[in-house]
Amino acid sequence: MRRTSLLLLTTASALLAGCDALGIESATAINARKEAEGRAIGSACRHAVRSIESCFETNPRAGKAAVFAGWREMDQYMRDNNVVGMPTEGAPEPNDKAAGERS
Repeated sequence: MRRTSLLLLTTASALLAGCDALGIESATAINARKEAEGRAIGSACRHAVRSIESCFETNPRAGKAAVFAGWREMDQYMRDNNVVGMPTEGAPEPNDKAAGERS
């Protein structure tokens, strides 16, 4: 009886260990991936000279805490290393000509 239960326990643990080979992610792996994606989104927003509010609006499915953490880390990195942000092409830029034409 003990041998049978030991064999079943060993087989079950071997099968569960194989879940990683099948591509089934655990809850902790999913949460870690979402956290990393949120930080990447936040840091990309900061490097693209976008406000944190704009970043939240354009990425509603990303976790706000992770996005903010990434944005803050990139902000500190850019300040420490004198990195100039790279605005995206779609971002509106202040235009002195347009202001002059309105007058």
